[in-house]
Amino acid sequence: MPSTQTEGTAMIASQPHEIVYSVATAGVAARCVHVVADLGVADAIGDEAVSVSELARGCGADADALDRVLRLLVAHGLFEHRGDAYAHTAASQLLRSDHPMSMRAFASMFGLPAVWGSLTALQHSVRTGAPAVQTIEPAGFWAYPQARPDEAAIFGQAMTAKAAADIAGVVGGYDFGRFATIADIGGGRGHLLRAVLDAVPSAEGILFDLPEVIDSLQIDDTRLTTHAGDFFADGLPAADAYVLMEVIHDWADDECVAILRAIADAAPAGATVLVVESVIDEAESDARAQTLDIVMLTVTGGRERTAGQLAVLFERAGLRTGAVIATEGAMRIAEASA
Repeated sequence: MPSTQTEGTAMIASQPHEIVYSVATAGVAARCVHVVADLGVADAIGDEAVSVSELARGCGADADALDRVLRLLVAHGLFEHRGDAYAHTAASQLLRSDHPMSMRAFASMFGLPAVWGSLTALQHSVRTGAPAVQTIEPAGFWAYPQARPDEAAIFGQAMTAKAAADIAGVVGGYDFGRFATIADIGGGRGHLLRAVLDAVPSAEGILFDLPEVIDSLQIDDTRLTTHAGDFFADGLPAADAYVLMEVIHDWADDECVAILRAIADAAPAGATVLVVESVIDEAESDARAQTLDIVMLTVTGGRERTAGQLAVLFERAGLRTGAVIATEGAMRIAEASA
């Protein structure tokens, strides 16, 4: 017999019917995270445990229902149960709005109709190959937040939170010191580029994104300049290195080639192109990357790619394929050169 309850639980979880059960019901815990993030439950818990009745009053929830939701999240390492009260774990702290690495917006984003609704309509994508978001917004994902500013703000905050979690691994996993000028293409608010410039005091940076993104920024770094434009329509700046962090995976192959070709057209000979994303390992299963791949399938029409698939895109865009470099985090860096 198993010597501990933990060993017994692990043995049960490995049984075939339990594997099916856990995968088939995985979305239940996900929805609980979305709701808890929306209600701001984590913000209501400080250094001390808080009773579920107090949490429910503060968040506008039913105490019994909230208790049941939190009990499930405890089983997944989110929150700690103490009698009739709940306290934080290191993971649930990240659901606080004021945490420096807050992922509250990221959790809320996955509960929005454009994302969760698209995943619910996954069969549409499987049958047609088209993104299921079209069943919610016929004009596609990029049109969805433009008409919904509140949800657009959540998307923006979520992408910032996700980038913050990955940046340290990217900066620590690659030698940016050999570049004098680094352009971050589709770089949003510039969190990655700022971190790179902090690590390489000799470098200068160019942040390229849509005019509405650039216009919303306040830049106080003399080594960082901005360039507003649309990479499908406007010329890109010249630089020694071009970084695209989780940009290529948003798009189907033809659009990816157009983006990369725009870089190839602007880049000086020998310039380096760095595609930073969850490059799928062709030899091993990677549940994290392959989960994100399904999100791309249903929401944006893009995909997570293998190194071989990225190499084909580079070749079509007129770039030379280089190495794929692992980082300490989930991201990998696929190199190419002009």
